[in-house]
Amino acid sequence: MSTKKQLGTITILVKDRQQHSVDVNRILTENSRLILARLGVNVARTCVTGCTAMVTVAIEGTTKEINGLTEKLDSLYGIVAKANIVTEE
Repeated sequence: MSTKKQLGTITILVKDRQQHSVDVNRILTENSRLILARLGVNVARTCVTGCTAMVTVAIEGTTKEINGLTEKLDSLYGIVAKANIVTEE
């Protein structure tokens, strides 16, 4: 696998943000050197508890780094994470 830096996004669906956001934030903080920008969206705007949220992270790293971070996030209970690499390898 190439060591060339790639640009991409990771979209993260958090099914219960009050319960699961701590784990997501911990993993994102541990990998902050890869993160260029982050956008959080409260999908259910009128929701009070058990709310679904979506986080999109702009990222720069090797394909291995991006996929590794995505897999870590996706392995968490209540989290779905998908990567989209937009530069050519």
